Order: sequence, then C-alpha cells, then structure tokens
Amino acid sequence: MKTLSDPRDNRLLAALPDAEWRRWLPHLEPADLALGQVIYESGGTLSHAYFPTTAIVSMLYVMQDGDSAEIAVIGCEGVVGISLFMGGGSTPSRAVVQNAGQGFRMKAQTLKAEFERSLPVSHLLLRYTQALISQMTQTAACNRHHTLDQQLCRWLLLSLDRHSGNELVMTRKLISNMLGATDEKMTQGALNLQAAGLIRYVDGRITVIDRSGVEKRTCECYLVVKNEYDRLLPHQQAS
Repeated sequence: MKTLSDPRDNRLLAALPDAEWRRWLPHLEPADLALGQVIYESGGTLSHAYFPTTAIVSMLYVMQDGDSAEIAVIGCEGVVGISLFMGGGSTPSRAVVQNAGQGFRMKAQTLKAEFERSLPVSHLLLRYTQALISQMTQTAACNRHHTLDQQLCRWLLLSLDRHSGNELVMTRKLISNMLGATDEKMTQGALNLQAAGLIRYVDGRITVIDRSGVEKRTCECYLVVKNEYDRLLPHQQAS
C-alpha cells in the first residue's frame, strides 16, 4: 500500500504558523501527480494550487510551433500556481510533472482568501514568488550564455534539491522539451556525464552517482538560485 506523504514535507506548508496551519489542514487534498501530467496549460484558468511533496513540476514556456523550454522547476520547496494570489488568474506558461510523486492541492478561492486574510501567509508566499522569479531570471541567462552540458548539470542539481533520492525518472522527450534541446543533443549530453562517471542514464532513469562532480561541472547559475531560495525561505515558521 502506498504511503501518503505528510503535507509538511512541503517547505511552504511547514513554514506556516500554527494558527494558519490548523486553518489550512482541512482544505489540503492529497494529489497523486503522474509523470507528464499537465497541471495547467498556457492561458488556462487554475482551479487549484499544488504543493508538491515528492513530485517535481516543470514550468515551461511553449512557443507557437510547439517547441518549449523550461523556465523553472518546482518541488517540495514551493507551490504551483502563484498567479492565483498575484492577481493574474492565469499564466502564459505550462506546468508539467517532470518526476512523478505526491503533493497536496488547495482550491484557488481558498488560497486567495488566505493570502488576503493573513499577513504571515502573504509574506511567505511573496518571498517564495521572489525566489521563483530569481530562478526564472537565472534560467534565461543560463540558457543564453552557458553550454548544454552546464545547463543539464544545473537542471539535475535543482531537481535533486527538490527530491528525496538521487534518481529521476522521466522520458527523454520530456527532458529535451524542458531544456529546449533536440533529443539527440540531450542524449549526448547525458552520455557525456555518464562517461565522466557522474551519472547513470538508462531508459529514462537518471541516477546521480557523483553529486560533487556534477556541482563542479555546472555553471554559477545553480548556486545563485540555491542561495536565493535559502535566503528567502528559511527553515522556520513564517512570521
């Protein structure tokens, strides 16, 4: 039997003050997030916000010709659906589950009401939004100035930071779409890391066997993003 994750495995939910936590708990619905599942499409209206615990979700920008590129990755540190409390209601990006797992969801109207009701909640969610925007900005710079090899290492490290193990399970096509590269280039990049003894790549499974080696191979973008999340989202209750 599958073991359900704890809502407080999500850092935002864990940071809620006790009063908000007790008020939120009845509104959190368990959600199984399947590999490749589309949580929302570009321009669509969001019915729920999602708080991943063991799943990882990619935010993708999709071009008119169908090509896409990842602009951010969200896991146990955050929430999918910031447009709900930022006032937009929709977003031009697409959210796709890049690594299957679990999470919790809350109805859009409930989250909006909580954001407007509680100052600690609004401060916490706004700090998270600032961190997410920093990740998007750094990703854009990385995609413009750094090699596919460095981008792949950055993506692996950010994903592992949002995952409990050292193995990521996903399709080759999904990885290619997220990095904005062809299947052939992505496969060659993964094989290069495997040849260097950093990862094992078999049938859509990427296992990182030398994380320190991957960290040395990536660009500065990974640490810029990590440090900003650590600065803005401390491991403590919001106040």
